[in-house]
Amino acid sequence: MGSVGEQFGFHTEVMVRWSDMDVFQHINHARMVTLLEEARIPWLFADGRPTQTLRDGAVIADLHVRYRRQLRHSDGPLDIMMWTEKVRAVDFTIGYEVRPGGAPADSAPAVVASTQIAAFDIDTQRLRRLSDDEREFLSRWRRD
Repeated sequence: MGSVGEQFGFHTEVMVRWSDMDVFQHINHARMVTLLEEARIPWLFADGRPTQTLRDGAVIADLHVRYRRQLRHSDGPLDIMMWTEKVRAVDFTIGYEVRPGGAPADSAPAVVASTQIAAFDIDTQRLRRLSDDEREFLSRWRRD
């Protein structure tokens, strides 16, 4: 479930599965990317009117993840804050801050990440321009 705090971004919680852990007993780096993906789903459904084309046609163009401290299974559900960093003609960038469940929103995040997502036309297999509706949706989540 997500919550709206548009001046700060979109906040959601993501459950940590036992299978997300690695042999060192912290969340595996590759699984963190999956957890970020799971956080984007409620964001795309924010306010009950998702932008259908974004849900049906978007591809990851770039991904950056900075791990600042370990997260463990007991830190779940993770608190994930997302916001729109940049909107361009065919793509946009989402910023993330990941904290242990229950951590104060102003505490240092354990993980900071960003994904650049490009609008994609499935039928033509080509990038496409973001629609006005998509741009409006994305601009709502810009962090000042």
